[in-house]
Amino acid sequence: MCANFKAIKRNRAYLLGLSEPPFDFPEDIFPLYDAPILIHGADHPEWDLAKFGLIPFWAKELKYGRHTYNARTETVAEKPSFRHAWHKNQFALIPVEAIFEPKYIDGKPQWYEIAREDGLPFTMAAIYENAVINDQPIRSMSLLTMNADQHPFMKQFHAPNHEKRSIIIIPEKNRIDWLNCTSNEATQFFVAMQDEYIATPKNTHQ
Repeated sequence: MCANFKAIKRNRAYLLGLSEPPFDFPEDIFPLYDAPILIHGADHPEWDLAKFGLIPFWAKELKYGRHTYNARTETVAEKPSFRHAWHKNQFALIPVEAIFEPKYIDGKPQWYEIAREDGLPFTMAAIYENAVINDQPIRSMSLLTMNADQHPFMKQFHAPNHEKRSIIIIPEKNRIDWLNCTSNEATQFFVAMQDEYIATPKNTHQ
């Protein structure tokens, strides 16, 4: 699971070949924070803000998003919270500098920053949804995750007896195709993280 990430810095979007986001947003993103996302546009990907934690179109409260910030690829098509966004092909990219995951050392969780070794930002696969809460339109999103029990890098994170999960990275060559794909085509983008990522104890960055 991923419950915390560092959003792309506004002056670094050019490194992904993108225009700068036209709005402000927090650097550290937690559930229900507004995060910058990219969605399908007429000519190129479009920036928008979405709450981290998908809020189904039928939900009545924002707090629903506290439990829906990750969507399992194995069940996303059937889960009531996610299936509408999935079958409506509402795919998004989340540009980030890093994500944070716990590694258990001597039985205690120690948080690590996971980032590209070359320091470049990267984009994660997500789905997004639109809802109306208290008469206000709300856009929200959930990160897609896949099993990582056998992944040489990601299997080191999370509690020892829990299933290991990983975000899904969408590389530059596939970004436009991801935003334009259908749910029937989406599974071809579910590829394990490659070896250009490193983990650093979070407290070394404070």
